[in-house]
Amino acid sequence: MDYQDQLDRALDETPDIEGDSSRFEVPTPNIRQEGNVTVYENFQSTVDTLGRDEDHVMRYLQNELGTAGHIDESGRARLTGEFSQNRVDEALSHYTDRFVLCDECGLPDTNLEREKGTLMLRCAACGALSSTSE
Repeated sequence: MDYQDQLDRALDETPDIEGDSSRFEVPTPNIRQEGNVTVYENFQSTVDTLGRDEDHVMRYLQNELGTAGHIDESGRARLTGEFSQNRVDEALSHYTDRFVLCDECGLPDTNLEREKGTLMLRCAACGALSSTSE
């Protein structure tokens, strides 16, 4: 069996990976203002959907929005300053693209791993490993 035959056989036996973006939807942020604080009401459900550590998501939001904040006892994110739903949603979209969706197949079945000090994104669906450039 030559190389081309082996390659054809491997491709035939490998299942197709089809991205089904409809099964993965990040909840729209439920935002309300309390004075000079923006309260992200459904932060915990968003973190659960993303499958990421809440502190990692919160740090990213703080950096993207250029503000301070914390997670309260109810699991809501409290961000200092007034931020629109669109602005928070845009920051979450960037987070999802960078830290959740696989660069190769586009599926959200990924895990964050640290290798040699670099944060990497490993895909459970296709096996790809890519740097998050963090």
